[in-house]
Amino acid sequence: MKTLEQVMVSYKQKALDGRDIHRLLDFISEEKWENFGYSIKEEAKGTHVPQEWTRENILEQLKHDVSFGFEKALDQRGLSADFMFRVVKMWNWILEEGLEDFSDDDYAMYGLPLFKATAVKYGFNNPIGENSGSESQYDCD
Repeated sequence: MKTLEQVMVSYKQKALDGRDIHRLLDFISEEKWENFGYSIKEEAKGTHVPQEWTRENILEQLKHDVSFGFEKALDQRGLSADFMFRVVKMWNWILEEGLEDFSDDDYAMYGLPLFKATAVKYGFNNPIGENSGSESQYDCD
């Protein structure tokens, strides 16, 4: 697993809305937010308590993000599904456990193949069952 320092040096925002960085900020002390181009509002300074950078905490966040990704993909919410695809890719890149090189070209059906692969790897809920996520039934009508 990458260290927080490695991530802070080498990760660049991928999701257009900054959803990936916002999740990272939960793990980063507020004085280091500027490394990602963010700052904390004056009235909120000193209130942020970062989560500990552990595999368990990252997996807990990933579990939530995969579930949200499935929801957006199955509802055919293109932008939200794409943003969650970027978030899940980020966590897999950080974890370095076999899915870190998942191709952007395998975005079929709103990112379902990535959400499925991640869910299966970590034993998360997989609402598409035996399907790969590439089936035409998941495409917009």
